[in-house]
Order: sequence, then C-alpha cells, then structure tokens
Amino acid sequence: MNAKIPKHVAIIMDGNGRWANIRGLDRSVGHKKGTENLPKIVDCFQEHGVDYLTLYAFSTENWARPKNEVSALMNLLLESIASQLDSLHKNNIKIIHFGNKQTLSKKVRKAIEKAESMTSKNTGLTLSIAFNYGGRDEIIKVIKQIIEENIPSNKIDNQIVSERLYSKDIPDPDLIIRTAGEIRISNFLIWQSAYSEYYFTDVLWPDFDIKDISEALNNYEKRFRKYGSS
Repeated sequence: MNAKIPKHVAIIMDGNGRWANIRGLDRSVGHKKGTENLPKIVDCFQEHGVDYLTLYAFSTENWARPKNEVSALMNLLLESIASQLDSLHKNNIKIIHFGNKQTLSKKVRKAIEKAESMTSKNTGLTLSIAFNYGGRDEIIKVIKQIIEENIPSNKIDNQIVSERLYSKDIPDPDLIIRTAGEIRISNFLIWQSAYSEYYFTDVLWPDFDIKDISEALNNYEKRFRKYGSS
C-alpha cells in the first residue's frame, strides 16, 4: 500500500463507446461493460484506504447524444442499482448522488433515492455518482441559491459557495483520473478541482483495472502538492 494515499479520488470514466466500436459492437455494450467494471474498482480503492470515490457517469451535456443511447444509459443505471446495491451496502459503502435529480424520470429518481437512503448510515468508502451532473450547472445552482437566500455580496466567500455544492459534505478531490487518453476536464467538479492532481491514462474505462489503479496511486505518491504556496 502506498505511504501517501489520496483521501478523495474522482474519475472521468471515458472510453466505453470506443471500446465497443473497436470490437464492432453497439455503444450500449461498451457502457454495460464499463458498468460491470465498477464493483472491482470500488473494492480496490477501498482496500487502498481511499475514503471518497466520485464517478462521472452522465453529464448534463450527454442529453445531446442519440435518444437510444441516452435511454440505454438510463436503463443501465436502473439495472446497476438493482444488481449492485445489496453488495455495495454489505460492503459498508455509502452512496450519494451529485447532479440534478429533477430532470430525471420518476423511476430513476426513486432508484437513486433508494440507494442513498439504504446506505446513508454506512461508514466505509463514500461513493458519489455524478449523474446528470455538470460543473457549470452546479455553480449556477449555487448562485441562484445565494440570491434566493439574500446573502449580501460582502458575505460571499469560498465557504458560502462550498456549503451549497453537491459535494458540501465531502473534501475536494486530491486526485482526478481520466481514462481513454483525452486530456480535458469536461465540465467536471470545476469548483472542487482547483488544486486537484490529475492523472491521464490511455486505458479505456472497461479495461481499467487494479493494475491501473496502482499505477495512478504510485504516480500520485510522487507528486508534491503546493496549493499555490510556492
């Protein structure tokens, strides 16, 4: 186990579609394969001593994808909760949701709320699922809330904003991993990632495994985090 372990790891899970395309399969098969990868990944991070894991599952921009792909992703979320929730609960994982629930279907909202409620008392790794999430959308939500609460401008500071984010009860990510070779943040945790370390890998998300986690954590261990101090 590494001597220096990030308290909070966030992952941009990219490459499901490419994984399927390479094999001549429908993109939905790639998404399903990527989802099947989750229990192993969550277990591994928990074994390494990571306290918080945030996964970018569906962005506010993903609604622009073909309707059949969006529908498949919604169904996949429902299937994943149905098949994996009991196991995650038994492993003491706490599940929370980042994102706008209101524009999701009633069925999807209920499934998310069930997962959050069932695991709310768990004390192991906190698994945050960013679903229907966008960093800009989150910041706009905070601005609207501050206006509605009539908070004077001279009282607005980092704490006022942070307390109104989806991640209000979670420390900012120490390490953000992006799979599939892309080097961009894609509207993910814009506020929270101000001083995060980034790790980019060419490995497609369905192929991301325990060895890749070890490489990412070993890379993080070598970083010297200055937080702008020098």
